[in-house]
Amino acid sequence: MIKRIALSHESNPHLVEELVQEIYLAIWKALPTFRGEASLRTFVARIATNRSVTHLAKNLNIPPSVELDEQIPAFSAGPESQAIANDRKAALVFAIRSLPLPYREAAMLALEGMTPREISDVLGITTNAVSIRLSRAKDLLRKYLGENL
Repeated sequence: MIKRIALSHESNPHLVEELVQEIYLAIWKALPTFRGEASLRTFVARIATNRSVTHLAKNLNIPPSVELDEQIPAFSAGPESQAIANDRKAALVFAIRSLPLPYREAAMLALEGMTPREISDVLGITTNAVSIRLSRAKDLLRKYLGENL
């Protein structure tokens, strides 16, 4: 979950690894303050999201050094269905990364299996706002993927 949250905010694989390490350190430092009011999963996701947003803000002026095409593993020649599946996966990854940050955060946490209530705790917004963000993310993904698949 931590790496996926980091990946939703950073596309450079080297910076993702650095960010994941920062998140682990932040979790380690914050563990003594865990009061158990929310689940440990929500606590960890909140730290990961906050640290990722901070990282993103610090690195906004740094141009991406790796193109998305370089990050998607090349598939070996094989059955046509495998090629189609790989193309769809690449399109989905690109579509999710192209979502505005508020929608991308909610979508990534939903893909992690979190409930709207858990997502609202992580992002510090109401469950209504989570539902709106998820709905808008789905609409944008449908629009993008409908045009590109």
